[in-house]
Amino acid sequence: MASSDIVNLTAAKRDPTFVDRLSPQGKLIRRCIQCGTCTASCPAAHAMEISPRQMWRMAQLGLEEEVLRSKTMWLCSLCYQCQVRCPRGIPLTDTITRLKEMSLDRQLAASRESAGFYRAFMDVVRRYGRNRELEFMMRFFLATNLLNAFGFAGMGLTLFSRGKAHLELPQLGGEGRLDRLFERVAELEAAQGAKQR
Repeated sequence: MASSDIVNLTAAKRDPTFVDRLSPQGKLIRRCIQCGTCTASCPAAHAMEISPRQMWRMAQLGLEEEVLRSKTMWLCSLCYQCQVRCPRGIPLTDTITRLKEMSLDRQLAASRESAGFYRAFMDVVRRYGRNRELEFMMRFFLATNLLNAFGFAGMGLTLFSRGKAHLELPQLGGEGRLDRLFERVAELEAAQGAKQR
């Protein structure tokens, strides 16, 4: 184990109520027995800076800052494999959604970048009914940090040379193909939010 993997619990700011504030079911995280089924089930675990199992243990210990600042939850694809396979029946995927909301509310760096990614993707899909890679990446880098585009230039050239990405310039004006669908979803979400209040 590398020294960077060790969390000094005596120096870390801990909030024992953190796990209880995750959601009404958040208290169920206390039932986690650290079996590792969530990590073993996660198709994105290899790319995460802390594994799902470690993240749940950190939540149990009240390490709110460390959990909310990690990019682990943003790599979750909401496939529900961890939740379905959890031997304790903990709503892990639902709790990850709550972690994302908390991170967005606090406007942490990882959440701003991830929110920009999702927003750019959904804007392109809303306009065309599918993803257009070039416009999506342009929107993402303009919304986050334009200089980061240079780090992806090599990959972009490779994608273009292999025919995996296409040069399609943005179309100006006009209504998006999925505008009505997005508007209806927004109405349903607003109604659901009003019911929960």
